[in-house]
Amino acid sequence: MSGMKQGGEAPACVITHLAMEVAPTRPFHPPPLGAPIALMRVEAPSVHLFLYLYQTVGADYNWTDMLALAPEQLRAFVCDPKVELFVLYRGGAPAGFFQLDFRDPSACELTFFGLMPEAIGHGLGPWLLDEALREAWAPTRSPATQRLTVHTCTDDHPKALPLYQRAGFVPVRRETRAR
Repeated sequence: MSGMKQGGEAPACVITHLAMEVAPTRPFHPPPLGAPIALMRVEAPSVHLFLYLYQTVGADYNWTDMLALAPEQLRAFVCDPKVELFVLYRGGAPAGFFQLDFRDPSACELTFFGLMPEAIGHGLGPWLLDEALREAWAPTRSPATQRLTVHTCTDDHPKALPLYQRAGFVPVRRETRAR
């Protein structure tokens, strides 16, 4: 089994907390060429849709935290009108998603971001992150976003942390969690 230390003990997970204090001013990535893509905000997300996206995107990265929530806690989070879910479609099929949490009036959190396994390697990641940044920093938001945060860990795709940093996020804290 990969990722195991000698003796069967899993290595610790390092979590990096990142923040962005101002909207990015760098040029955004153009949509990738190839199959047609569309990004849609889900107006009234269901728990089933969220779990499908969460489990499919997160299967290879040990995403399990949301599965440990009680059903009513999960429903309250997913269905909160201040938590926005966006789904990326490529060639008509779901290819990824991101979720923005505006429940804290002082900061927006990019709670989840990722691509379906078959969508990785097609140039969608940088474009999708740019779209998440556009949504989070949209000038029409009231109240306006003052800070954007995201968290990634050593279980996530190896390109996740560098992608966030290239987009303008800055690490503000690291923590190590034993398994």
